[in-house]
Amino acid sequence: MVSIIPMKRENSYKIREIDRSEKIELIYKCTGGVLEEIKAGHECPNWDEDHYQEIIGRFEDELAKGGTAFGAFDGDTLVGFGVLAHTFRGSKNDQLQLDLMYVTRAYRRQGIGRRIFGALSAVAVNKGAKSLYISSTETESAVKFYASCGSAITTEIDAELFEKEPYDIHMLKKL
Repeated sequence: MVSIIPMKRENSYKIREIDRSEKIELIYKCTGGVLEEIKAGHECPNWDEDHYQEIIGRFEDELAKGGTAFGAFDGDTLVGFGVLAHTFRGSKNDQLQLDLMYVTRAYRRQGIGRRIFGALSAVAVNKGAKSLYISSTETESAVKFYASCGSAITTEIDAELFEKEPYDIHMLKKL
């Protein structure tokens, strides 16, 4: 039984238990709010140590600033996690960013991501957010996951997040 529980900064080392690898058949490019499908057909490898350090650093930094994280645990093993950023965004300052979201390869398509997404959404509502801002990787699996959770392409692109990840698909989930 996989449990969804809050994570703390000191749990960050557990992120090394995540296998983010996946077979990517299709990616998307968004132009003027319209998604264009692009065949990919390659295997995306797991993170190397530099990438683990980057993700762990983002995780720790966000939690130090007041962000929230939930982990999916199968016993003591971290099989998924998500981070809700602390900074309000958007023209009405009523959006919180879903900053990181990963489920390890062997545990995908079991509802774990949806449970983490739900837990983070509830925290966002409690903090006063009206929407989640999602800067999704351009992969078919990520974009379709967020769409299945009720997210849609946003017309109000966050310039800071776009600059960091210009190939991401920027979406909003109304809460």
